[in-house]
Amino acid sequence: MKKFSLRRYLHQQVRNLFSLLPRPIRFRVFRSMVDCDPAPDPRLTFKIADTKEELEACFRILHDAYVGSGFMKPDPSGMRVTIYHALPTTTTLCAKWDGQVVGTVSIIREGVFGFPLQSAFDLAPVREKEGSIAEISALAVHPSFRKTGGIVLFPMMKYLYEYCVKYFDTRHMVIAVNPDRIDLYESLLAFRRLQAQVVDRYDFANGAPAVGATLDLHYFPEALDRTFGGKPVRKNLHEFFIRLCLPNFAIPRRRYHTTNDPVMTPELLDHFFNRATHVFATLDERKKRLLHSIYHEREYQRVLPPLVINGRLPHPLRQHQRFSLKCPGLFEVRGSDGRPVGLQVIEVSLQGFKARADRPIALQETGVAKIELGSEERSMFDAQAVRVETSEVASFYGFRIVAPDAAWRRCVLALEHGQTHVDLAAA
Repeated sequence: MKKFSLRRYLHQQVRNLFSLLPRPIRFRVFRSMVDCDPAPDPRLTFKIADTKEELEACFRILHDAYVGSGFMKPDPSGMRVTIYHALPTTTTLCAKWDGQVVGTVSIIREGVFGFPLQSAFDLAPVREKEGSIAEISALAVHPSFRKTGGIVLFPMMKYLYEYCVKYFDTRHMVIAVNPDRIDLYESLLAFRRLQAQVVDRYDFANGAPAVGATLDLHYFPEALDRTFGGKPVRKNLHEFFIRLCLPNFAIPRRRYHTTNDPVMTPELLDHFFNRATHVFATLDERKKRLLHSIYHEREYQRVLPPLVINGRLPHPLRQHQRFSLKCPGLFEVRGSDGRPVGLQVIEVSLQGFKARADRPIALQETGVAKIELGSEERSMFDAQAVRVETSEVASFYGFRIVAPDAAWRRCVLALEHGQTHVDLAAA
């Protein structure tokens, strides 16, 4: 134990001395250390963690890494499991070597509990921009692979990037990291700080100091090209992240254009949040009610923490969508000879939908909506624009469906009753 403490102390002293160097020199040092293999070993694979064994291995690696860094106190379960892992809007990715989990990272879409870092950092400047936000959290690599020149870390970050852009409908990443590690994200991945000051105590990391940062993925390729374009192949992060295709990545199978991949069955929720840990038992009444509002199926209700009503009904809570979508479509106004309005559908119900429009639509305008629900699923029906929400960057219209067709009804039914991304794909 003393040997470990001394090694950690010396490591911290080296970090402290390194931090005294001018910022450009620190960045050059980090960039000189880049070594990304364009042909990773086929034993290294990446996928969504969706089994009990994979999730447990992820949470154990995360626990040991956080305890070792002082970001959490040891838990009797040997796992770091947070309430955000219980949400259908969170996806945990894993790296596996010869079938064993060796790395993990979680992506948190804004859901009923918001983002972990919003308790310490102001996200208003990011929210003012166009595009969805996702917090990147719970990043950890098994100790056996931490000193191997990024053999796991770089491909895992590439998998994270591709998943966010292609499957999670993410424009902005946000992170909260220890001040010792922010240089890595700024120098290699073009993150920018949310604020100049360091937060002295970040409760989500056991009161450790933290720095908030954000990355606009729309400009990420350009930023990498400016910094790494023209460098040798193993040091060219632009080539690695943007152009290279890796066969090591497993992509999610989706019947519809959903943008979440929920994995928590009632059995998994019960195991991780009631039995292995006591996360559910520590929730306040509002958080319990929020959980009940998104998991309203009877089999889920049986494993959720019971509500204490005290003779009164709880305040009504909005029913949150378990699945978001990103469906392209068109709206053709009846009796108009003009070109159709381009749509991007983001929310659906049996009798309506919400969509971004590429140009203004007159309210109460009736027309034909043609929506691509999936790569092989199309829907067409009469609809009417009934409301609009306008921001500086886009206009979102609420549509009433006059009479949904069979394809639309099948899609909504699948969204309402599909428990996980696996059974939704098979719906």
